[in-house]
Amino acid sequence: MKFGKKFLLALALGGLASVASAGTVDPAAAKAVTTAIHKLIPGATIDAIDASPLPGVYTVVASGQVAYVSADGKYLLHGSLYDIDRKIDLTSARMDGIRKAALAKVPEAKRLEFAPENPKYRVTVFTDIDCGYCRKLHSHMDEYNKAGIAVDYLFFPRTGLNTPSYDKAVSVWCAKDRKTAFTEAKLGKQPAASKCANPVADEFALGQQLGVDGTPTIIASDGSVIGGYLTPAQMLQRLQAVAARQSTP
Repeated sequence: MKFGKKFLLALALGGLASVASAGTVDPAAAKAVTTAIHKLIPGATIDAIDASPLPGVYTVVASGQVAYVSADGKYLLHGSLYDIDRKIDLTSARMDGIRKAALAKVPEAKRLEFAPENPKYRVTVFTDIDCGYCRKLHSHMDEYNKAGIAVDYLFFPRTGLNTPSYDKAVSVWCAKDRKTAFTEAKLGKQPAASKCANPVADEFALGQQLGVDGTPTIIASDGSVIGGYLTPAQMLQRLQAVAARQSTP
């Protein structure tokens, strides 16, 4: 059997919370759905089982991923569900909500912020110290800020934990002047080796749970992924589109 790699990885990583449900979910169906998921990945943590718009099908949220399972537990669909009349990707909207809620739990003290005074927009960027496009993005920071965009960085060392990129991220975080150390590292300077209590591993795990599979990954305030590397003009345009969408009844 083949299923989406992100979904299976999310199940294997474990969830963000215990099973919960929104609205009325038949207990027998919830049990069948849970059993079906555990057939795929024994011990997987399921965050939520909700009724879906499709009769006899339930929405399953597992570690920041969304899938649909039949009430008898025989069928699983991992893909997008569209509301044709409203022209809405319901799966994408649910994912946006998951990312927004998860990122809201990351305290300001564990983010690396580059922001103008009174920013109009704010994005979260999962970044890797050695990623070429991450470096290119950071080279435009003054322009993003001048456009009213605040950038909150979270670390996502693509090579994994306890690798050179991970060690660089830890050293940057533990530097006396984090922002300067970060900018210099983005220019290719090796940060002075340092260790301290840091959020790098937790942020890497969060990125995995939210389906981050490349850097940079830019997430808007509504939880939507608006791109990888974006020029200042492109980022501003996409954030304006997000703002317009949020203001639409």
